Amino acid sequence: MLNRRAVALGLIVLLLCLPLFAQTSDKDLLARIRQEEANKSQLMKTEHMLTDVYGPRLTGSPNHRNAAEWAIKQMTAWGLQNAHLEPWDFGHVGWLNERLTAHMIAPIKDVLTCEVLAWTPSTRGPVRAKTYQMILPERPSQDQLTAFFEKEKTKVRGRIVLAGKHTIVPVNLNPPPKRITDEQAQQRFGPNARPFAFPTPTPTPTPNPNAPKPLTNAQLAEQLDQFLKDNGALVRANDAGREFRQIRAFNNRTFDVNKTVPTVVMSNEDYGRITRILADGTDVVLEVDIVNRVYPEGKTSYNTVAEIPGTDKADEVIMLGGHLDSWHAATGATDNAIGCAIMMEAARILKTLGLKPRRTIRVALWSGEEEGLLGSQAYVKEHFGSFENPKPGYERFGGYFNIDSGTGRVRGAGVFGPPEGANIMRKILELFKDDGVVGATASRSRNLGGSDNTSFSQAGLPGIGMGQDPIEYQTNTWHTNLDTYERILEDDVKKDAVEVAWCVYQLAMRDDLLPRFARDQMPSRPPEPAATTPAPAKAAPKPKPRKRARRT
Repeated sequence: MLNRRAVALGLIVLLLCLPLFAQTSDKDLLARIRQEEANKSQLMKTEHMLTDVYGPRLTGSPNHRNAAEWAIKQMTAWGLQNAHLEPWDFGHVGWLNERLTAHMIAPIKDVLTCEVLAWTPSTRGPVRAKTYQMILPERPSQDQLTAFFEKEKTKVRGRIVLAGKHTIVPVNLNPPPKRITDEQAQQRFGPNARPFAFPTPTPTPTPNPNAPKPLTNAQLAEQLDQFLKDNGALVRANDAGREFRQIRAFNNRTFDVNKTVPTVVMSNEDYGRITRILADGTDVVLEVDIVNRVYPEGKTSYNTVAEIPGTDKADEVIMLGGHLDSWHAATGATDNAIGCAIMMEAARILKTLGLKPRRTIRVALWSGEEEGLLGSQAYVKEHFGSFENPKPGYERFGGYFNIDSGTGRVRGAGVFGPPEGANIMRKILELFKDDGVVGATASRSRNLGGSDNTSFSQAGLPGIGMGQDPIEYQTNTWHTNLDTYERILEDDVKKDAVEVAWCVYQLAMRDDLLPRFARDQMPSRPPEPAATTPAPAKAAPKPKPRKRARRT
């Protein structure tokens, strides 16, 4: 009888102490995670490899493929399993700029700061020609544009054409802060977060019903490219329209190098200088040399995947990732090599510490994000389906963590799902209050956009976007020629890796998956344009010698 009482008393004491044991265990584990990152971090080495060695990483380019293959080898070396490249159908040839030089030859000699527009052709060797600035009419109708082109066609032949007026960029007397305040973080991620209010758009004037219908920007761009090509323009130059020689160079909308002339985006300062000299009535002679290559095999792109297998709940999956592809004007450091490096590091920490998650933890580094979240859309469609058309893995998915807003500290998380899901994430993040992390907010939006977490949210799955301090992201580095390794804040990103590792592990260990919307409460899925819906490749191609690139 005495033994039974002693056992019962011991059980009562054990049950009372379980929360204390769990708390102590949590603190011990977090201390181990912090110590691993502080003393043995591989994060900045990973960032160096993805940027300095393999950047830029344009989707479909050999640079992206080489970066993905390196990531596979590195994660395998760390002990992650099932590391592989998963193909999907990009549908466009790969493209790479190998050489660009641009100089003013007359009336003085100087170097010009430019970047090549992606998926445009090479020049036929160095091209030296007079410059002509063509000012297009504003919001022209088809008849107006046709009449304008008729008057201009003899003026562009054999010329380097500045397409458009010079943009006046005002001096910014009140630059935005590089960190958000604690109050702003509370407003965005706290328990009483305020919904984000978009600025009120400027009212569009009511058009005259009898006036000719203006062309869309896409129609105007397509016809301008065709006009310059048909009438013998040698090179097109666009004004970057940004301060301090920042350049954002995107792509020819058609992805077809045969539908445009060689095209550069020129720094606003150089474009303005040439504009002013031409206005004096003085000829300006430029010399431009562009070498671009196309890669037919780039029509198949790849997501990069590796995992830490789970134990008793191995068929359930927690994911983390970022997009590996970048634009080509710089090495894509803050957008988004650092997101990939943080997620790879978080997985490395968990594996190195020998932790055994109940659920499988899967890292995914996406391609095609910059062209419309294409890689992650293809992955979600192939593996999980959607709320409306679920696949077998749909109900066993536990959440996807995404980082894609630069080098700043994580300040909170946005979670697609009912408020209960955000409450769970807020509780998990509580231990990082001293690092400036505020909490988590719930989202009902199934709109696609922003970053790859919305590919999951659109499907009705818990996409989790980690919100960060802006630092220089929207102002200086996002998609610009300044997006390099030097812009990374090492202390911030190491904290981010610790926080992600902790959050992912906690979701992998819970008894239950994150709550989801009940069937009658799931927000409706917005219609998606058919043109942006990617498809997974039918099968991974067998390794084979890569096709020889050709100069465009």
